[in-house]
Amino acid sequence: MTCRTRFVLVGTSHAGNVGAAARAIKVMGFSDLVLVRPRFADVLERDETLALASGATDVLAAARVLPTLADALEGITHACATAMTPRDFGPPTLAPRPHLADLAAGPHRVAFVFGPERTGLDNDDVYRCHACLSIPTHPDYGSLNLAQAVQLIAYDWRQALGGYAVTPRTTDAQLADGAAIEGLLAHWRQTLQDIGFLDPAAPKKLMPRLQQLLNRAELTQEEVHILRGIARAAARQRGQD
Repeated sequence: MTCRTRFVLVGTSHAGNVGAAARAIKVMGFSDLVLVRPRFADVLERDETLALASGATDVLAAARVLPTLADALEGITHACATAMTPRDFGPPTLAPRPHLADLAAGPHRVAFVFGPERTGLDNDDVYRCHACLSIPTHPDYGSLNLAQAVQLIAYDWRQALGGYAVTPRTTDAQLADGAAIEGLLAHWRQTLQDIGFLDPAAPKKLMPRLQQLLNRAELTQEEVHILRGIARAAARQRGQD
């Protein structure tokens, strides 16, 4: 699905933003990056670009620099401009998430177009697009860094295309069984009595509450050993006192 997606940066002033944008799209599984009239002709090779790409140098190596947005949109069937505020004229201004969900279900080859950092896209460039995406932000402060905006759009588009599964953390640690938990509780019951925290004549519900806490924690065998070690250390300290 990545071949149907293009990210276009128009008039980018800061080389670091190009590198950071390359990183932003690569981490979401995209690779087609096009620059239109960047400030620096050698922006793809600049040290700051490469540094902020943080390994996404393959995206930079494949990126193209073109003279016009019309050139950048060749082969694209649906272009989305980005803007902070709606315009009085031009394509409709939409929130990204619902619009991208609709786009993902269709056959379009999609481009996301981002303007210069200071001014944003000019009207002529916006008019070339089919929709204008406005990222919902706090009404009192909506200023996003260019690469941040690219990351947010790339994330929402990837989610619309189905997203990536989150791989759960795996561990070789063995969970403690019921006998180990009972042994720990018995050990702690004695220690708590010895240090005066638990009154055996009026235990209330301290031990059942501790048992519920340990059950929720899903302790490993190693963690049981640690907690029993704490109990032994407390007993030794009381003996020294």
